[in-house]
Amino acid sequence: MKIAVPTKENSQIDNHFGHCEFYTLFTISDNKEVVDVTTLESPQGCGCKSNIASTLAAMDVKVMLAGGIGDGAISKLASSNIQVIRNCQGDVRDLVMNYLAGSLKDGGASCAAHSHEEGHECNR
Repeated sequence: MKIAVPTKENSQIDNHFGHCEFYTLFTISDNKEVVDVTTLESPQGCGCKSNIASTLAAMDVKVMLAGGIGDGAISKLASSNIQVIRNCQGDVRDLVMNYLAGSLKDGGASCAAHSHEEGHECNR
């Protein structure tokens, strides 16, 4: 299984899924241990209008730990059988370790903006 985390250059989760610099992908063993960490360049544009959900699903990603993420992106990820945990904050490795320990819970609605205009910002 793999876990994807939208990431900024300083190993922090990006606060907006659709505008992240890249995704950090954690490969998880059956013993719930991180066995590999890689990165995937983020496609340009809004997450719900890109092919990132199908790309991640083809790479065996089952979980997306996200900061801010809109309903459109959540729907696309869900249709690719990727579970989304919203409103995550902090270091990406710490987030994955907390998820594996069972202490990371979904934070509820995270992006109220439904606009796809240039300069779209999350209004959470």
